[in-house]
Amino acid sequence: MTALPSKSTIKLVPAQSHAEASSSQAQNQPSKSQKQMTKAERREQQERQRAAKAATKAAGPQPSGSNQNSAQAKKGGKGPDGKPTKETKETTSDDSARGLRIFSHFGLPKPPGPSKGDIHPAIIRLGLQFSEFKIAGANARCIATLTAFKTVIQDYVTPPNNTLSRHLLTHLSPQITHLVSARPMSVTMGNAIRELKLEISGSDIDLPEQDAKNLLCQKIDDYISERITIADQVIQETAGTKIKDGDVILTYARSSVVEQVLVGAWDDGKQFSVVVVDSRPMLEGKKLLSVLSSMGIPCTYLLLPSIGSVITEVSTVLVGAHSLHSNGAVFSRAGTALVAMMAKQHSVPVVVCCETYKFAETIQLDSFTKNELAPAGDIFSSFPLTRSKDTLTLNKQPNLEILNPLYDLTPPSSITAVVTEVGVIPPNSISSIPLALGRTTL
Repeated sequence: MTALPSKSTIKLVPAQSHAEASSSQAQNQPSKSQKQMTKAERREQQERQRAAKAATKAAGPQPSGSNQNSAQAKKGGKGPDGKPTKETKETTSDDSARGLRIFSHFGLPKPPGPSKGDIHPAIIRLGLQFSEFKIAGANARCIATLTAFKTVIQDYVTPPNNTLSRHLLTHLSPQITHLVSARPMSVTMGNAIRELKLEISGSDIDLPEQDAKNLLCQKIDDYISERITIADQVIQETAGTKIKDGDVILTYARSSVVEQVLVGAWDDGKQFSVVVVDSRPMLEGKKLLSVLSSMGIPCTYLLLPSIGSVITEVSTVLVGAHSLHSNGAVFSRAGTALVAMMAKQHSVPVVVCCETYKFAETIQLDSFTKNELAPAGDIFSSFPLTRSKDTLTLNKQPNLEILNPLYDLTPPSSITAVVTEVGVIPPNSISSIPLALGRTTL
């Protein structure tokens, strides 16, 4: 007697998928080329191939128990003993570290890493001062960099069979890289270093080495004097004429050139008052406030969120700049754009005081593509506190990331005029600055 097939055997019969059956039938038939097939046959062949792939994928090998455990561990599951796995902890920490990945390209304040190459001690000391924000501000950083390079040049000795004009450029490259590792290079530093490289490459090879080094140091002194010191004096005189008796001048944070303008106008006998607007975490306005108040200038100090309550009483807004771009946009301390837009809303003129060596030929449309992060905490706080500074500072926590962008971009539509050493320039004519200096580029 023939045995009847069991239920399990009957269930296994459909396991041969339609795709496998059709493919076996296709194998028995003589194969045709694509040209010999009709459109319907080609479509049917494609359907069979898709079905065969799906069936193969569905019948693939299942992961073993160990693989399942590792997969659960990667997904954040628990191990066989019921405790969180090591992979779970690493994944959690990585997720928290990547919480602000969108801002990961911002320059972070960090101490410079291990020195690569022959780094001069003056450059190492300067890098630490940059990373700790002990030297802040575009002018201060540029002057400190050029002064350190003077020391590097004086201590430099040209190796045998080399020329100063070529080997000194190679010697300066690791010095510049070390400074950039501490803080991103500013526009002012970039323009000054570019000018220094041009002077080095154009130095006379027949000149004695010490004379060539002295000449380069003199060129650095001339650059600081002409492009920064004298330029600030011209800006002080030009912008000072815009201040009248009884004016209320509003300024934001602290700009060295704006400070000179206000001090110079007060020394000229003009009677005015100043509103110093400040913001955390830098609180640079406190330094400006101490200088102005010590001279007897009537001052009002407030934080940025309160600007709406005083903007209607302001006559002129005077602000500084980190860099000036060819489209008329001003890159300055974060909060400047808000001050300028509030002033424009209330028909208050906004005057930017900026030296021409801060000009950048690039066009910048926002402050997101390129920016820095300010240090956390009020590092410039000099007033007595009732509690320790650590208890008042907001620090990072597992579910909290501190984000302090250092700069923002003020659009040219919010700026009335830019005062430079070559005159008062409207924002839509900023690209003419190189021509005003008698050159094609800076």
